[in-house]
Amino acid sequence: MQSLLKEQTSEKHRIAERKPFNLRMFKGELSGAEYLFYLEQQEAIFAALETTPLPYSGLNRLQAIQTDIEELVKKGYELKGVLPSTQAYSQYINELSLAEKQPHIYLHYLALIYGGQMMKSKVPSSGKMYEFNNMEECIQSIRRIQSDEWVNEVNKGYDHVIALFDELENTLFSKKTESYV
Repeated sequence: MQSLLKEQTSEKHRIAERKPFNLRMFKGELSGAEYLFYLEQQEAIFAALETTPLPYSGLNRLQAIQTDIEELVKKGYELKGVLPSTQAYSQYINELSLAEKQPHIYLHYLALIYGGQMMKSKVPSSGKMYEFNNMEECIQSIRRIQSDEWVNEVNKGYDHVIALFDELENTLFSKKTESYV
């Protein structure tokens, strides 16, 4: 049986999944530079999420994201910085209490655990961000705190993720078209 939380956030989940940037990533179509830009956004979001303790220490992703970033920088790709949508979301997360952050922990860590396992082989890095030790304990640690009362906050998180995917795609697309001018 599907949880109320999953059911009432499924529409925004579907929208986020189908964003052009996310689809290109899933198909393995991102360049190293594009993926690095995405990782920079993830680094800012996970830095905000990890300012408070997570339900299980094995969930921590910041170091893994930084390892992926370093790998791509060593290959010659340049850091581009954090987008306004990412800055807004990170700031929003930083203003939340531990209890208020939990819906965002649910959203982002389960996305990496489930969707990330399919994504790992498609990205132009070793994909350390998607590697979890004791994946079952990671999942269970989130499931133990999960609440159907999180619907509104998880949907707010999806709104931020959707805005981020849109801004990534628009920024990259506009940069590509500028280079052809």
